[in-house]
Amino acid sequence: MPSLAKLLLFALPLNAVEPSFHFHVAGEDPGPWPAIFGSIGMTAGTSGVASVIVLPAGTPAASAIWRPRVEQGTIVVLEGHSEFAASLGFAPAGKSIQTRQIRDLQDETLPIIWERALDLPVYTVPSAAKVFSRERWSGAPMAAGLRIGRGAVFWLNVTPGQKGHERFPYILQALTSLGLEAPFRSGRLWAFFDSSYRLRADPDYLAERWRAAGIGALHVAAWHYYDADPQRDEYLHKLIDAAHRRAILVYAWVELPHVSEKFWNDHPEWREKTALLQDAQLDWRKLMNLANPACVREVKAGIAVLAKRFNWDGINLAELYFESLEGIANPSRFTPFNEDVRAEFRALHNADPVAVARDAAHPLRPKLLEFRASLAQRIQEDWLNELSQIRRTLPHLDVVLTHVDDKFDTRMRDAIGAESSRLLPQLARHDFTFLIEDPATIWHLGPQRYPQIAGKYNTPYPEKLAIDINIVERYQDVYPTKQQTGTELFQLVSLSSRAFPRVALYFENSIHKADLPLLSSSAARVDRIDHIAGRLVMDSKYGAGIPWTGSAKINGRLWPVAGSDTLWLPPGPVAIEPSPAAPPLRILDFNGDLKTASAQSNAIDISYNSPHRAIAIADRMPAAVEIDGAPVPVEWMSANGRHALLLPRGQHVVSFLLTAPGPLKEVSSPAPSGAAKPQSSPRGQLPLP
Repeated sequence: MPSLAKLLLFALPLNAVEPSFHFHVAGEDPGPWPAIFGSIGMTAGTSGVASVIVLPAGTPAASAIWRPRVEQGTIVVLEGHSEFAASLGFAPAGKSIQTRQIRDLQDETLPIIWERALDLPVYTVPSAAKVFSRERWSGAPMAAGLRIGRGAVFWLNVTPGQKGHERFPYILQALTSLGLEAPFRSGRLWAFFDSSYRLRADPDYLAERWRAAGIGALHVAAWHYYDADPQRDEYLHKLIDAAHRRAILVYAWVELPHVSEKFWNDHPEWREKTALLQDAQLDWRKLMNLANPACVREVKAGIAVLAKRFNWDGINLAELYFESLEGIANPSRFTPFNEDVRAEFRALHNADPVAVARDAAHPLRPKLLEFRASLAQRIQEDWLNELSQIRRTLPHLDVVLTHVDDKFDTRMRDAIGAESSRLLPQLARHDFTFLIEDPATIWHLGPQRYPQIAGKYNTPYPEKLAIDINIVERYQDVYPTKQQTGTELFQLVSLSSRAFPRVALYFENSIHKADLPLLSSSAARVDRIDHIAGRLVMDSKYGAGIPWTGSAKINGRLWPVAGSDTLWLPPGPVAIEPSPAAPPLRILDFNGDLKTASAQSNAIDISYNSPHRAIAIADRMPAAVEIDGAPVPVEWMSANGRHALLLPRGQHVVSFLLTAPGPLKEVSSPAPSGAAKPQSSPRGQLPLP
């Protein structure tokens, strides 16, 4: 029976890096390493199958044992002093230094500050070693790597800390440069995009970068395009086309009650007011009065036109409630206090809400807060109805509603009028995704908050929930970096991807360049990887990609969905093996919820079920396309030998025909009918497909 390594090497070209599915930590205490490696999908395994071995401080590490393993391709991680480390040249210099700040090779300008200073020994490192991290002031080595034969040694002066990201944020990037390849990939991430930060960037360059990072949908700041402008509109058309050619969907990100700069200037009579009766220009948002019927009619007409002017794939109705996080305690930011709202509150409670807001002892304050939450609900429901009307003429549009979390941080209801329990029942009436945003008040909390947030949302429609992670500088005291990066970011994305069907990132321009190569790996949810009967067996809830070159069979049948270096797999358990035959056409990338795929001599079929449009990228243009058995006219978007096709939302079967429709001959070979198949894995948990 071939080993897992032989199976993978058969599928990979010469000199390719074998995916690192497993790690092993010597000793009884694994420390932070499961959290570190788990953030990019690696799982714990025995020393015999692991491609990465960690030897914590105090672990016996004789050179005679470990050097041959390294030379044969293993990456060994060393903490502090050991016989093996000393034999390589990582040796104490006889002095120590108090360390609290370090510089890392990934970004030497980034302040990396530990919460507590440590008195650490100064080490010498071998001349051939690459130093990744140094003490900020003295330059003393803190992390370094050394290639030996086919493998490498990665040395750390001290353990990474309990959580895995407290001291060395870029451990995984360093290991990648030493030969580690993450085992899985995902193309399901969403990201927010504000073109005001990217005016000089080429859309094709951006789209290529986004897709490589696993981004499958871009939510574009639509307020910049609410008012027609030839130059801006041309840029957005190019951006959408570039995204579609790379299997990236594009959503109109609408931030009502901010409409546009021009709308604010043209309609001072409809401007929102704070509790100080000042115009509500708060941060970058210039808020309009969506309780005014005339204003609402004008905005609805504008959004309907905006939806038709561009080839959007969806609309994101984001943060449609009131200001601010400080709540009623800060009347200069507290809204809404326009004349329409004040009149309605007076009619209900015989009091001016301005007076209620300004008087900390006023008995109607609870009534005012309840009124705000109820008003926000009415406005949100009105706009969900409006988007349903827009979809009557644009049925391909997907709808997302971004709503700040108020169940984990219950202060949000009184602070900004956001109360998710009022809105969640709308999931039964409208077809939309409820995108939960974590408020700034909890950005300092660790990655574990996302599974906790998920646990707060009990709904019959869990598949319609998503989470929005803010990748921004945090105002709280946080360590080791103000903004999430490296292992902390990967842990955030990994745990969120396990807790929610979809993860969105705010925003694409805030993600550090060093994080992009591993971002898609952190988003891949794979529940099991194993080797059974000479095949690689994987189980994933939403599907994932694995590094792969060449053709493959899935469950014994030729599989046509694969890029040049990635095999894209459907959800559920699948058995993977190399194939000597190649499909007549490949789907290089697919942005949809793939269910099945098959290859025949002159056609391939795929089936999917997606709440949004799907995009297929083919390596050649077929003679014809059928959807659900019926021929359809299609418009291909072609560039650089890749051909993109937009497909309808919903559940469909798509056939790519290389010749005129006719009888199709199977070219893949199913498993022999008499072949014995084990019914479960050696651990008795994963059935073999």
